[in-house]
Amino acid sequence: MIKGNDRKKLIEIGIKVGNSDMYDEDKIWALYSSDKIDIGEVLMKVIRTLDRELPLSRELRALSIGSGSEPQFRILEPTARGGLYLLDIDSVPLGIVKEQLRREWIKHVTTIRVDYNRVLIRAQKVEQFVKNRLGGKKLDLIVLHHSLYYSRESEWEALIENLYRKILASRGAIHAVMMASECQDQYSTTWLYNHFAGKYFGCRNDQDLKAFGKGLKKNKIFNKAVIDQRTHRVRFFVDDFGKFMSVIWMILLYPNVHKYTRKQREEITENIYDKFWLKKIPLNQMQDHLVVYKRPA
Repeated sequence: MIKGNDRKKLIEIGIKVGNSDMYDEDKIWALYSSDKIDIGEVLMKVIRTLDRELPLSRELRALSIGSGSEPQFRILEPTARGGLYLLDIDSVPLGIVKEQLRREWIKHVTTIRVDYNRVLIRAQKVEQFVKNRLGGKKLDLIVLHHSLYYSRESEWEALIENLYRKILASRGAIHAVMMASECQDQYSTTWLYNHFAGKYFGCRNDQDLKAFGKGLKKNKIFNKAVIDQRTHRVRFFVDDFGKFMSVIWMILLYPNVHKYTRKQREEITENIYDKFWLKKIPLNQMQDHLVVYKRPA
């Protein structure tokens, strides 16, 4: 049984972890959720599809945008023997990957520290990026796993068009993943964000990957493309309230976007403690996948 003093201590811990580094928060999410398993499942299906269409002698080349040090690296590294490019704006996860590459004598993987919004949304800069960073060669696979959050939705189409036309090979695929923008489940990441960010700041999650994918089908540039969309449920729980709350703050975009007051953080933490952690109820995330397969014109 949780005593009053114990509850108070845990609430205080939950408030304080809001100042954790986002890299550490994301690492907890990766360790204690089914997110990476879900992404890996769809990613492997995409790779299997590419393998069926490309000659066995062809070594795949791939780009991971906003790669961090995620475990997809372990899937892509043996698959993309023709060259794997890991792009991220954060030097910390790239540094971890660099150390792995050095320690394990891996030579076909390249890390690129850059803001993709600066180099991939403008057509001219994309051409320079291919020439200077990708050796002038196109790629078979491009993944954006939880990385579209960091650009405006109004720029997504230009980004995907540039990737499709200027970086993707004639038979290739783009795989994007994001949290669903709408979900009525009160135990979901989407509902929590819309509820608290809406209550305190009048904000809602308006980044809708599902709607974006439907819109691509109307774009003549993608007339020959095969566009596949699906939504999966991901679950998260860890029997450590501090770690659980650190992921909640990541989802609620505190403190990088929304500056919740001390009183607001207390209310949020008490809500999460009573609603989730005390009852051992997992946090759900409805996750949208978008895969764009390019076909020869």
